[in-house]
This record gives sequence, C-alpha cells and structure tokens, in this order.
Amino acid sequence: MRASAVLATLVMSCCAPALAQQDGAALYATHCAQCHDGDVQNRVPSRSALQAMSFDHVLGALISGSMAAMAKDRSEDERRAIAAFVTGKAATGGVAADAQGRCTQQASGFPQSLDGPRWNGWGVDVTNSRFQPADMAGLTAEQVPQLRLKWAYAFPGASVSFAPPTIVGGLLFIGGTDRKVHALDARSGCTLWTFATDAAVRAAISFAQLPGSDQFAIFFGDLRANAYAVNALTGTLIWKTKVDEHAAARITGAPVLHSGVLYAPVSSIEEAVGSQVTYECCTFRGSVVALEAATGKVVWQAYTIPEVPHPTGKNARGTQLFGPSGAAIWSAPTIDVKRSAIYVATSNSYSNPPSATSDAILAFDLATGKLLWKQQATPKDAFVVACFTADKTNCPDDHGPDHDFGQSPILVTLRDGKRVLAIAQKSGVVHALDPDDDGKILWQTRIGKGGPLGGSEWGSAANGDHIYVANSDVRFSRDGTRQLDSTQGGGLFGLDLVNGKIAMEVPPVPCGDRRQCSPALSAAVSLIPGVVFSGGVSGFLRAYATADGKLLWEFDTARDFKAVNGVPAHGGAIDGPGPVIAGGMLYTNSGYGQWSGVAGNVLLAFEVGKE
Repeated sequence: MRASAVLATLVMSCCAPALAQQDGAALYATHCAQCHDGDVQNRVPSRSALQAMSFDHVLGALISGSMAAMAKDRSEDERRAIAAFVTGKAATGGVAADAQGRCTQQASGFPQSLDGPRWNGWGVDVTNSRFQPADMAGLTAEQVPQLRLKWAYAFPGASVSFAPPTIVGGLLFIGGTDRKVHALDARSGCTLWTFATDAAVRAAISFAQLPGSDQFAIFFGDLRANAYAVNALTGTLIWKTKVDEHAAARITGAPVLHSGVLYAPVSSIEEAVGSQVTYECCTFRGSVVALEAATGKVVWQAYTIPEVPHPTGKNARGTQLFGPSGAAIWSAPTIDVKRSAIYVATSNSYSNPPSATSDAILAFDLATGKLLWKQQATPKDAFVVACFTADKTNCPDDHGPDHDFGQSPILVTLRDGKRVLAIAQKSGVVHALDPDDDGKILWQTRIGKGGPLGGSEWGSAANGDHIYVANSDVRFSRDGTRQLDSTQGGGLFGLDLVNGKIAMEVPPVPCGDRRQCSPALSAAVSLIPGVVFSGGVSGFLRAYATADGKLLWEFDTARDFKAVNGVPAHGGAIDGPGPVIAGGMLYTNSGYGQWSGVAGNVLLAFEVGKE
C-alpha cells in the first residue's frame, strides 16, 4: 500500500456502525485508535499528521473526497465530530486561502514558447526516464551548487505535498490534497487559475494540444478514479470520465498521452478497506483504460487480472471472501513506440488465490489492450493491511511480503542499440528486462533489504548508460512509539544498465538528533547531465555527481517558509514525487505526514544565484 492511502484506514475504521450521539473522542477511541494510536507498521497517518490537516480537508475526504464511498454509512454529525477531534480545529467556512497571490496580469497566452524548456508528465518523456537533457534543464552541474530558493507555494490545510508539477510554456500545473488543480506562473509562483476536482489529485499532469482543436489541454486523474481534460489557459472543463466504478478505485499514477489517446492507470485503496472483518475482500482488479483524448470516450479497458473475482470461501466471522484481486497500477505507464506496446508495473494481490500478474511487469498492445507478455517478480504476494493489525481476520493465509512495484518501468536504448526495460522494486531488487524478447530477465541486482516500505519506492531515473535508484528501507522503533528508526535505511545507487553492476554508491546520510528523521530515500529521483537529485524522509534535498557520488548541493526543506499565496507554509519529509527541472529552475515538493514523517504543505522553486 502506498502513501496515496492517506486517511484510508481512518475512514475504513470509522465506516463501521457506531452508536449515535457519540462525540468525536469516543468515535475515535472506538473505531480509529487501534490503527492511528497503535503500531500498524506505520502504514496510516499518525495523530500528529491528522492534526496538521484542516477540518475542511478531513471532512471533505469523508463527505465528497476519495473516501466518500467508504464513509457513506456515517452520519453528517459523526463525520464532523471525527474531523473536529482528529484535527483539533473547527470549520473554516470555506475561505479559499489560495485566492491570495494571484497574478496581477492574466495571461492571454503562454508566457514562453511551447517548444521551450518543459517537464511534461511524470517521467518527462513517454519512456519515463526522469532524465532532463541539458537544453531543457537549463542547469549545469557547475551551477547546481549556486541554487537558491526563489519562492514557495503552500497548499491550505494539507499535511502532505504529494503531486509533482508539470512545466510547459512558462506555466506550472499541479494538483493537491485541497481537491484543486492550480495553474501558476512557473517563474514567480503567482496563481493564474484553479480548477475544483471531485477528489485530491496526486498524479502528475500531462499537457498536449486537444486533438482536432486549437485548444491546449491538461490531462490528469483524481482519487475517485476520474480522468479529466481541462483547458490549459482558462481552467475550464473540457470533459470528465470515470474510468472505474469500483468504490475503492482511484488514479495515483499519471495518465499518459500518445497519438491522441490518453492511457490512465487504475489503482485502489481496497488493500486498506478490505481489512475490515465485515468487508467482502476483495473484488478490485487493476487496469489500464484507453480514452480518446478529444472526448474522454473509453476505447478499451485492459485488466491486470483477466479472471473476474469469484467467491472463494468465508472468513472466521462468516463474511464472504472473493478472489483473485489486486494488481493495482500505482505508477505512470510507459510507451514503447517501436513495438506499439504499453508497459505497466503492478501491485500485490489482495486476496487468495494470488494472481500470476501481481508484482509484475505487463505489456499490453497500444491499439487493443491485448496482453502481450508478463514477467512476475514476486509470486504469491497476497496481502492487505489487516496482516499488520491485531485483528488479522481478512489477512490471506500464507500472506506475502507486500513487495509490489510502486514506480514506472523505464525504457532505455543503450549505446549499442540494445533496449532495456529497467525497474526497481520494494523487494530491494533492481530488474532489467528485454522488451524485445517478451520481458526476458537480463539481470537482477539487490540494493536494499526490502519490505512493505522498503527497497525502491516511487521512482528511478536513467540515461543511456546507468539507472539511478534510491533505497528506502524505512524502519521503525521496536518500543511501540511509532518513531522512525534514525539508524536504518537509505543509500543511493547508480547501476550499469548493461550488466547491473553497481557503478556509483552514496551511503546513507545519518540523521543525528533531528526529530522524526530517517535516512530513507523513498521519493523518486531525477537526473540532468552529470547530476542526480534525491530527496529524503529527513527533509533534505541533495544533488550528487553521477560520476563519483560527490555531494554538490543540499537544502533543508523541513522548516517554515513565506508562501507567495499567503498560506502558512512549512516543509517536512520528502516522499512520493521527485524534483522537476526545467528552464534553469528546480522544483520540489516537501511535506509528507505519513509513516511518522514530518508533515508539510509546500512546493519549493529554486534558481541559480538568487535568494
């Protein structure tokens, strides 16, 4: 389960029948405290993380956000009582704090050329390399030590900053937990427009000209499994399509555009919700949905598990169970133009029988969605959050290690012309497959111990020679205090794409006495020529020389900032998205109130030589 399950277990617990007239403290103690005050491998937000959120944010998630379907049996008063208790705040009356800091002059067009510096989507290209060439980066290895903070933008009421920005034509597009997509001026951070969504947007945004039109649009998905097309200049809706009707479905990976078709990956929170003893676990199957970019019409939907879930037995409480299920797609798909294929990486199974396509790389035909080949990395990995709780009723027998893939496969062409599909896994193993030989394994290299929050989490980066992989291996204290272990995890590696040998290694950076700290590197990494950028749970963003791992620059993001939009701003742990580099500027998210990390709510922008 990924960090996109913010509030999942809170709502999961609070969706059980409750006595009327209870106050928030009693509701919390009865239905929520077991997870949020206990030791559930720190897979749910702690009390401190919940307190960092606004009342409206928590209530919105329960009423109309991504958790609405799971909270449908709770009364309005109960939901408000829970939100008030866990946040310690009252309703704000709906004041839009991000209305401050709007641009004084509304642009009639794009401030810069659309052919100029840009970072479009999750991986900067359809191969998901996360490698920004020199002309697009506008930043050299020699200039990196001169990077200075230029501006900060804050998301109101948030405890996480989990959506990466997209930069095109001098504009910046970004989603947030405030259930809005924001368009900013990329140089100054002032707000051009905001667009309200049905749920939070944590996926990267893709930009393109709308087929058959002179409009330019942005495309993205939300945490209620809606895909959107929105006018890039005005913020007006062009179309919206719900890509999966399952109550637990969501979009966490960035939809990808190619030849007039938008390919949306579908994941879910059923791994958390399915842990309730009264829940008929589990019926969700991951999928890729192909949509006409011009209209949002569904072209095809390809499920990661071909078999429809069927009754398999009953749990100890008499609740009907189903399977196979799971194999969600957490990350952006990768496009192979040469073979007309689309590659996705899948999560673990949720229930027995375990699927042969979970914890796997799958190749589908771009035109039809037909499965071309599969390569499974970890068989028999059936797992739900209940496996880490006191009540393991819905935990599958002989459950797996939760070693799913949380990142996109990277398609690389080597100097000799051979092609490699490379990806790192939560198991701590980096895999290289042959996309031209049905995913045949070329090499496998271990860089971490692995675990539910271990190995490599959100994203790696590659050029034509090496893949750069950050190691998480988050560990927690054994005394039941839910504290991060400041001595475990971390490490950054550069691997030769030809043979998988480690060519560069940066050892874990100790935390010292820093609070809520871990040396773990869970966030995605990013590359420019000669430099790899990596953000840590410690809150530090660092830049290293790819040749020898020498530290070139670092910045401590875990502090307060003055935001351009007038919202109280503070950074924290860096997790999820990685840095975005375009046009001589570098952008990073900071704040991740999950897994006992330091909460925060900012997007930070840096440029060379200016405060």
